[in-house]
Amino acid sequence: MQAFLMDPKMTTMQGVFYPTGYAFVMFPDSESAENAAHELESAGFAGQDVMLLTPHQILRDIGRIEGDSTVPLPSVGTEGATVRKYIDFARDGHHALMVKASSSEDSERMMEVIRKYPFSYGQKYHMLAMEDLE
Repeated sequence: MQAFLMDPKMTTMQGVFYPTGYAFVMFPDSESAENAAHELESAGFAGQDVMLLTPHQILRDIGRIEGDSTVPLPSVGTEGATVRKYIDFARDGHHALMVKASSSEDSERMMEVIRKYPFSYGQKYHMLAMEDLE
């Protein structure tokens, strides 16, 4: 597992978070997120392909919110609405895993692990579409 680092390739031209080829899964607590991350690595996901995000990182790096700001994102559309959901969950203390899952096989293998834990929300980012993870 590695620390999350925002890369410009993870955003749209308008600067909205959109990491194509990755899944972003939120958990109600750090323990569930960390346990899922370790199990994903045991299931064959490379350590550099599994990133843990704290609520603070989600707010600062993805939501671009500093401190206790309540300023809403100016972005519209599905991407912006999804980021607002991430912000709401992060404000309630939820952690996240960002997992590189380029293929449908990787996504299913990932979800076999994720479903073992109480995850609160998840999205898979495809080239031109976002998929709800259940």
